[in-house]
Amino acid sequence: MSGLEPGSREGGDVGLERFDEHLARPVPPLAAQDGRTLERLVRVMQRLLAEDGCPWDREQSLETLRKYVLEEACEVIDAIEGGDRAALKEELGDLLLQVVFQAELLRREGRFAIDDVIAGIVEKLVTRHPHVFGDLDVKDADEVLRNWELLKAKEKAGRGILAGVPKSLPALTRAQRIGEKVARVGFDWADERGSLAKVHEELGELTAALEGGDTQAVEEELGDALFALVNLSRHAKVDAEGALRRTIDKFTRRFGHVEGRVREEHGGFGQAGNATLPLEVLDAYWEEAKRAERAAP
Repeated sequence: MSGLEPGSREGGDVGLERFDEHLARPVPPLAAQDGRTLERLVRVMQRLLAEDGCPWDREQSLETLRKYVLEEACEVIDAIEGGDRAALKEELGDLLLQVVFQAELLRREGRFAIDDVIAGIVEKLVTRHPHVFGDLDVKDADEVLRNWELLKAKEKAGRGILAGVPKSLPALTRAQRIGEKVARVGFDWADERGSLAKVHEELGELTAALEGGDTQAVEEELGDALFALVNLSRHAKVDAEGALRRTIDKFTRRFGHVEGRVREEHGGFGQAGNATLPLEVLDAYWEEAKRAERAAP
């Protein structure tokens, strides 16, 4: 493996004989916490990647860790939406581990390390907040965002405005981020009325495509209609990804009730004689689920 091993004098890493000492240090009181204990996580990661460290950790690469970054980020979102602060603390730790893990792998390649990562984001935050760290006056959050995009464009001269939106984002989130970015340079409807009119226009075109029976046209118009709906959600100050996720959760709960009622009354789906129960029967169970939700505290 290229690069310096943890514990080497040249790399400036922790001496392993002091490792237990670092773990034993108490966490400061909440009001006194300032991030200095990040060093502990870095040193734990260095210990895991040492020659006599963890075989699994030592086999990992940026490519193998890629899926865990997405998974941990999604678990952070779930904890936020669930309102469980204890779970959120744990999930933020798991996500932070991915940052430190990858930075340490890159240190071993001789590319950069965690301090370079931190220095980079600190410089970016200071540069892009001249209304805080400089003498620029701004009147509201919208002006802050517009100024942010202008500063970002100067920093990344030659790159398109949308170049920084990750292609790997979930489609709804990516669509909403694209809408936000182009809106900051004036390419947007003035309010939700223009956006809503666009939704109706795209739905009309989707209807025509469905009637025409052209699958490719249906796919294109369906995509246009979805994109228009995401833009409408942005104007309505609603997170499209979160809205759809909550609707999926609601559908899952209600269908669970339907499934339970089918088991009670018919022995379950796929049993002899009820492979396809009438929609009227299933819809009645669905309405039961809706009434039960409304009646709940």
